[in-house]
Amino acid sequence: MSDDNPEPPRTDDVEGETDGFSTTLEETAIGDEEPSQGLFDDLLSGEPIFENKEVLRPSYTPHELPHRTDQINKMATILVAALRGETPSNILIYGKTGTGKTASAKFVSKELESTSQKYSVPCDVEYINCEVTDTQYRVLAQLANKFIEKNEARIDRRVDELEDRLADLEEYDGADDPSDPAERPADGTGGTAPTDDVSSGTGTDPQSSSSPVETEGSSDELEPDADSAHPLTSTPFSDREEVRARIDELEADRESFQEVPMTGWPTDRVYSVFFDAVDYDERVVVIMLDEIDKLVEKSGDDTLYNLSRMNSELENSRVSIIGISNDLKFTDFLDPRVKSSLGEEEIVFPPYDANQLRDILQHRSNVAFKADALSDDVIPLCAAFAAQEHGDARRALDLLRTAGELAERSQAETIVEKHVRQAQDKIELDRVVEVVRTLPTQSKLVLFAIILLEKNGVHSINTGEVFNIYKRLCEEIDADVLTQRRVTDLISELDMLGIVNAVVVSKGRYGRTKEISLSVPIDETEAVLLSDSRLSNIDDIQPFVQARFEN
Repeated sequence: MSDDNPEPPRTDDVEGETDGFSTTLEETAIGDEEPSQGLFDDLLSGEPIFENKEVLRPSYTPHELPHRTDQINKMATILVAALRGETPSNILIYGKTGTGKTASAKFVSKELESTSQKYSVPCDVEYINCEVTDTQYRVLAQLANKFIEKNEARIDRRVDELEDRLADLEEYDGADDPSDPAERPADGTGGTAPTDDVSSGTGTDPQSSSSPVETEGSSDELEPDADSAHPLTSTPFSDREEVRARIDELEADRESFQEVPMTGWPTDRVYSVFFDAVDYDERVVVIMLDEIDKLVEKSGDDTLYNLSRMNSELENSRVSIIGISNDLKFTDFLDPRVKSSLGEEEIVFPPYDANQLRDILQHRSNVAFKADALSDDVIPLCAAFAAQEHGDARRALDLLRTAGELAERSQAETIVEKHVRQAQDKIELDRVVEVVRTLPTQSKLVLFAIILLEKNGVHSINTGEVFNIYKRLCEEIDADVLTQRRVTDLISELDMLGIVNAVVVSKGRYGRTKEISLSVPIDETEAVLLSDSRLSNIDDIQPFVQARFEN
């Protein structure tokens, strides 16, 4: 090659370059370092135990719920009224945690919605978790926005159908013979004008008692009759101008919708938007309020009062409420009017026993794990542990899933009893860690005082000893010192949480006192407390422990 020709660019200079960045590992900083150490290769080398881990999570709704057939059938017999266009009775569902309340209600709701589509009966179910959405404003705003979204989707579908009908009209006009004016009517529709057939019940007047948006499934009424010569036959429209006017009306409705912000509006305005959004379309609405007692506890019964009284004002739609609660007595705090209208039907979910839990775990494990991944004693042991804690199926599923994860991490081929016992300890410790981590600072100081006393060999600790150490800790971090009576209350709260064990004992003529002991692992609990930035500098304190005579 002569020197006159420029040297072609080196391919390794430009290969893999995109907008100035190298896309090849060899030319990046990572490529200059040592090769991969195989950190994840080793973890991936073992055979996976799980086939579908999500089946063991609380959020999963199974296709079959063992030992809840009676409760599911009772819900179905109440809600079937929605498929007849009637208002179902309100339902209150009670039961302890992990007894299948939410899973059963979601299962029935899914069946209700699918059946409503099958029979072209408009029915919507909305689920609200009141532990998260716990104020009247948030509940109404979330519901309003969901129904606005549904209304917009239905309007879009309806507009598409009407525009297709206009296209059919254009095609029909083009198919006519223009040489014979006698064949073309004066109204310009291009064929024999249909009568104004409104027998389908989908009127065009938005103020009429029928729905402004044709109900779900009414699109069949717009399909041209196979024997009809005109696309508008058997529709409520007599000419294309009425179709265009209806499209304009629907699009104006869609533009008028305004999403509710999660804060900032007066509550009565939010309720008004929610009411209009629900009543825009003809349908039966089922509102499922999970952890309904949390909503009542946080914001009173105003929300339930408004929702339970809506039907007397609604014109197009009807509303039914399903309340789900762990508290059997929460209705005692409701206004009598709310209680009478809300608790029309009550369904109680009893705890599972060990045999029922075993059936549930077996049913889920068939889908969750690969074949022969479980030893024979795993499911009975998980069921036995969960049955000890009020028959909590959620706890049993967590235990089985955690045991599988521990077995997988150790690259074991089979889950055995050892993994279940390790999972039990891990779940218990995780619960303690979460509870201690979220305690208020004053409760953490009281708990830290108890830990320091136990570490210094004090047994059967009394309230006075805890209070003395507590005051010292408050001085160290410059915190307010509560009264001894208030510290006693905090000890009682720790006892209720299962973190300490406080027993009132009589000292004869010296009165009564609380003897306190720790109920959780001392080292792990102390580590959680020291992870708090305010308490992290007081771990070196050696409290003065007063000598005392033991009986």
